[in-house]
Amino acid sequence: MNWTYQNEEITGISDFPNETFGFIYRVIHIPSGKAYIGKKVLQHTRKVKLTKKELAEYEGVVGRRPSYRLAVKESDWQTYWGSNKYLKELMKEEPLDNFERQIIACAPTKKLLTYYEVKYQMIYQVLEKPDEFFNDNILGKFFTKDFD
Repeated sequence: MNWTYQNEEITGISDFPNETFGFIYRVIHIPSGKAYIGKKVLQHTRKVKLTKKELAEYEGVVGRRPSYRLAVKESDWQTYWGSNKYLKELMKEEPLDNFERQIIACAPTKKLLTYYEVKYQMIYQVLEKPDEFFNDNILGKFFTKDFD
């Protein structure tokens, strides 16, 4: 089961708008109508130490030589269903056909990705409607229990 964005099926990174860093998504449990809103990055970037062979390429270069390079790896976004504990347990018990994955918005930067996640969680009032959403906190600062 693939992601849908603006009523189109997303099967690869090339299907996203240019300059997309990550996306805000909604996973819906169809039988109950409950949903989960979260964010997911498309690629992970990490520093990797240069090998001796790579360092040798900078031999004779004036100035400071780099000691690492950036390695970019695609995330598990295609198989990702969310991080909520209850949702994960429910997915183990029920067939995947009972769930739907929708992309709400795409973001070009890490900061905007976090902003949009909080924005949509506030718009949908995920903490105030525990009967409609699996979300139990926003940014680890605001919790459903705060509204009891």
